[in-house]
Formats: sequence, C-alpha cells, structure tokens
Amino acid sequence: MTRLDREVGKEDFWQDNQVAQDILQRRSQIAEKLQSFENITQQLSEARIYLDLGDEGESVESDLAQVLDNAERKLDRFELETMLGGENDGANAFLTIHPGAGGTESQDWAAMLLRMYLRWAEGHGHRLEIVDEQLGEEAGIKSVTVRVIGESVYGYLKAENGVHRLVRISPFDASSRRHTSFASVYAYPEVDDDIDIQIDEKDLRIDTYRSSGAGGQHVNVTDSAVRITHLPTGIVVQCQNERSQHRNRDMAMKVLRSRMYERALKEREELKEKEEGNKKEIAWGNQIRSYVLHPYRMVKDHRTRLEVGDVDRVLDGDLDLFIREFLMSRPSPSSD
Repeated sequence: MTRLDREVGKEDFWQDNQVAQDILQRRSQIAEKLQSFENITQQLSEARIYLDLGDEGESVESDLAQVLDNAERKLDRFELETMLGGENDGANAFLTIHPGAGGTESQDWAAMLLRMYLRWAEGHGHRLEIVDEQLGEEAGIKSVTVRVIGESVYGYLKAENGVHRLVRISPFDASSRRHTSFASVYAYPEVDDDIDIQIDEKDLRIDTYRSSGAGGQHVNVTDSAVRITHLPTGIVVQCQNERSQHRNRDMAMKVLRSRMYERALKEREELKEKEEGNKKEIAWGNQIRSYVLHPYRMVKDHRTRLEVGDVDRVLDGDLDLFIREFLMSRPSPSSD
C-alpha cells in the first residue's frame, strides 16, 4: 500500500474536501503512469515470446516488428510524459502572438503562426477559443490571444515561447525582394480559480470599446469589448470574443490572473537562477526558431539545433518533433 493509499484510507480523509480532491487527483495521475509503464513491459514480454518462437524456427518477423513498433511508440510517449511534471504542465493555456517591427510583413507572419498553432491544436483534438484578435489594416494580425483547452496543453505549448523568425520572398513586395520577419509567441497556464492571485481593483483601469470583426465589421454595436490594464505591472489584456460586456470582462480577468501568475513564477525562477549564478540573458531579439522559405527551405530550432526540411508540413501544424526535442533537452521536473 502506497502513502497516498494510506491517506485515502484515513477516517478523516474527507474532512478537508479540497485536500482530499488533490490527493485523489494525484493518485489517479500516478496510477495512469504506472498503467502506461505496465503496458510497455507487456509489449516487451510479447516481443520476448516472439523471439523465443523465432529461435524455434517459427516465422515471426512481421508480428515481432509490429510489437516492437507499438512498444517504441508507447515508450516515446511515456518518456515525454515524464517531462510534463511541472507545476502547471497539465493546465489549459492562453497563447498570445504579437508581430515584431515591419508592418504588414510581420503581421502576415503572425497570422501564419496562428494558423500553424490552430492546426496543431485541432490535430490533437484540443478545443480553441479566440479571446481577442486585432486584425492588420492590409493583411495579418496585430495581436491575438487564443484559449487552448485540452490535456497538458500548457506543458507542450510552453516549448514554443520565444521569438519566431521567417525568411521569404515577400508577397507584398512588388520587386520580389527577400524579407525577414519576426513575431513573438507566448503561452500562459490557465490558472485554477482556487489559486490565490491577489488583484486589487484600485490597481486596474478598465476600458470598454466596440468589438470589431473581419473587414472592420462590428460584432456588437454596443461597447462590449473590454480592455484591462494592471497599473503596477503594465500588463494589458483584452477580450472581445463574447457578445456580453460582463462575459468579456470575466474572460479578460481570467487572462490577467494567468499572466500575473506566470509573471510570479518567472520572477521566482529568475531569482533562483541568480542565486545559483546561472542567470540567462532574456532578450526580444533571441529567436528560438527560424523558418526559411528562400533561398532554401528549412525550419531550424536554435535551442536544440533540430532541422527539418519540410517547411510546409511544419507550418501546417506538425510541431510535435520540435516540442519533443525541446522538452527532452531540459532536466526532468522531478530532478528539480
């Protein structure tokens, strides 16, 4: 019997409902990991049986290859899941994209990135909600915030945090010159309501305005969109997805709580790195990945040195290889 099993068996287990729920959730997560491990060992046991049959002269190549392939895929998945033990890795995420300098070029690149992440999320069965989207005058987007709902979404999307660089022949340049564009991507964990984030109403400036859709069309003729500025930190969030001002305000506050929570975690991590004499430089210009469409075609992750030649496939949302490579290059959360 494990320690968690003993806790569940106590007579006063349900005395604190929240603690009890947390323990049950933790036990369920551990049980799932143990089941995954048992599935892998079962596959390996079957492989051993086929090997023994092969030694006896049986034709087992096809069956053995299938079992080993299944075992390898399950082992890869299990190995990746062990890297998702961070404090908020199991949470939903708010994903924000902002173009860099460059006007229409960068705004179009930001829209390409949005499409890429939407395709990735849809491919994994995650649900998406556009919280706020500001369209560019000619093309692309000035900014966007998307809520991505699904299992361990933040744990995966945090691998995409940073500046993304695009090199291509510009479709907006009559001379067909090569352009370099930048856009920033950042994922924040969606904070549970039971996590205490102190926000003083007097520190907020709340503005309302008319939400607008594609082509400048009004989604609502009333001032239903909400923009909230947290004055002490300068964090600005906004929401225009809902038709009700009240619901837009609630969603904007949810985004603000997530941003402030992530800010607190980041400050804690920076302090830890400083104390350990290990602080890393953080700068806007440090791109994490380059997408080159001309003069050659390649996507390169500058953190892991992983290179992929099929750019179209990546831009269509096939990001798992990059995400996996990044997560596997970091220390396991359990080793912190």
